[in-house]
Amino acid sequence: MSPQHSSDQSPTQDGQQHPAASLAEMIQAITSTFVIAHDGSSDEHLAQALVYNAGRLAWRMRETGGLSATEKTNVSDVVTEADQAAEQFITGALSRLRPEDGFYGEEGARKASTSGRTWVIDPIDGTWNFSSGSDYWCSALALVEGEPEAPDRLIFGAVHRPAMGYTWFGGPDIPGTRDGQPLKPLPDLPADHLCLGTYLHPTFMSQAELLHAWVRGVQCFATARSFGAGSVDLASVADGTIGCWMQHSVPAWDWLPGKALIESVGGAATRVEAGGVTWSIAGQPQAVTQLAEALGNTP
Repeated sequence: MSPQHSSDQSPTQDGQQHPAASLAEMIQAITSTFVIAHDGSSDEHLAQALVYNAGRLAWRMRETGGLSATEKTNVSDVVTEADQAAEQFITGALSRLRPEDGFYGEEGARKASTSGRTWVIDPIDGTWNFSSGSDYWCSALALVEGEPEAPDRLIFGAVHRPAMGYTWFGGPDIPGTRDGQPLKPLPDLPADHLCLGTYLHPTFMSQAELLHAWVRGVQCFATARSFGAGSVDLASVADGTIGCWMQHSVPAWDWLPGKALIESVGGAATRVEAGGVTWSIAGQPQAVTQLAEALGNTP
């Protein structure tokens, strides 16, 4: 049962409280405690605390067992009760701590902004990995001015990966950090010296024009990896673990948190039209330029 159905709080036949009720009450209690602790926190501190606590909530829910995954657009695009609970926690806290700001969440949470600012939320990025028991997933968010899908200004991004205990934070005008320690500025190596992080869903491999564009991009690099969680990939580009990243048709919640991190360390992040789709690419500047040229170099 989804935690969004918090009205279903009647006892079960044996007199025990319905699981949906206990989950909703748990989220409410966690949110209330968080709000008290973070009343007066800066935006920067609040963002990092939100992704940390959302990630820990999801981790605990998975460790206790019993999570089920529901298919969204296809068998590999899934949502779990933990995705919904983590998003409910973040939006509940923001509604009380930043009531004039809007929010825009992957799992459907929407609130119009009266301040001009919107929090873009991915409660669990890499849900397939998460639901399969992998540790390659994260909680992520970004703060923007303007419309979330085409913001006037990207203020910052925050990403927390529970398995490693890492929290990345930064923005175009905010130096990047990981767990509060400054990240080094990115070097500027050519693509053939770097690893590319990327992903192409199998259903797109039958689309020749798109596939050829992807292959042209991949062939620029020394090697490539596909891990299945874009915000972890992008955070790893920001800290130098991966050299560059590309993926097509990326929604705001998968793009903006990591884009902010990469720009915080002097990296490049842009979008390119190729193969009939829009590619989001980011990383060391020289490699991004080469990748953009390769994608656009139609035979």
